[in-house]
Amino acid sequence: MDSNKRPDTMERITNKALADRFIEEQVAAVRKQVGDKKVLLALSGGVDSSVVAALLIKAIGKQLVCVHVNHGLMRKGESEQVIEVFGKQLDANLIYVDATDRFLDKLAGVAEPERKRKIIGAEFIEVFNEEAGKLTGVDFLAQGTIYPDILESDGVKAHHNVGGLPEDMKFELVEPVKLLYKDEVRVVGDALGLPAGMVYRQPFPGPGLGVRCLGAITRDRLHALREADAILREEFDKNGLAGKVWQYFIAVPDFKSVGVKDGKRYEGWPAIIRAVNTTDAMSATIEEIPYALLHHITARITHEVEGINRVVMDLTPKPIGTIEWE
Repeated sequence: MDSNKRPDTMERITNKALADRFIEEQVAAVRKQVGDKKVLLALSGGVDSSVVAALLIKAIGKQLVCVHVNHGLMRKGESEQVIEVFGKQLDANLIYVDATDRFLDKLAGVAEPERKRKIIGAEFIEVFNEEAGKLTGVDFLAQGTIYPDILESDGVKAHHNVGGLPEDMKFELVEPVKLLYKDEVRVVGDALGLPAGMVYRQPFPGPGLGVRCLGAITRDRLHALREADAILREEFDKNGLAGKVWQYFIAVPDFKSVGVKDGKRYEGWPAIIRAVNTTDAMSATIEEIPYALLHHITARITHEVEGINRVVMDLTPKPIGTIEWE
């Protein structure tokens, strides 16, 4: 039987009892597969890699080596959460790499979206490869592959955490959640005791804020984007929209307009709010955000975030607009 095909008889994981049974089965399977060898995992802090990390820590403890690469394009507080949850609470064997300067230096002056993506992807592989090269006795590579990834790519996970690693890196794969759908992965994450903010984290592109800081990335505009996005997320959390809206974020374009601050004219960037709902990401509708909340978010962003002087709302569904701007 094809190990990458979900059996028709497989019960959907919809509650803690089913999740606990799945965890027990996977713990046994991982221990049998790995034995006393080490397993390497690129831990992004996303739902899938986080659940895999927690599951493998339960199964093999310190035999799992997690590598978290901060490329400087994370949302506010995300790398800190990875360190807190995995490094401190779960006592994981965690390697943290702050490669912010390395990534941003390579991206300097690069405006074309596809080129930015390729630079970020290639540099991530390079950093991960360097860290892997420092380790000994690692025979296995864990990945947060889930079932939709297999359906979309015929089993070749080229776009995930460490997809596209150099050919000379020979690892056997460990993919404990590869037959699960995203909602099932979240139920398993809950059962493993991961924080709700991590388990129910909304989708976040691999290049991170790199594709939301539109055009050539500058450090000041990236900082403004990160702060504005944090305000949007905080207000959605406080007002009950976090669980209602599938994806919401800020994009900041590479142009300025004239505004007024402290009685003086000054130039600043616009912050673009995008909030969409979807079931399959192939099409998306716009979420209706109460005007009173939009006014409050606008006031906070324009008063609290240096460099932003306008807030606008993207009302374009998919199709015709994609969910991300780049």
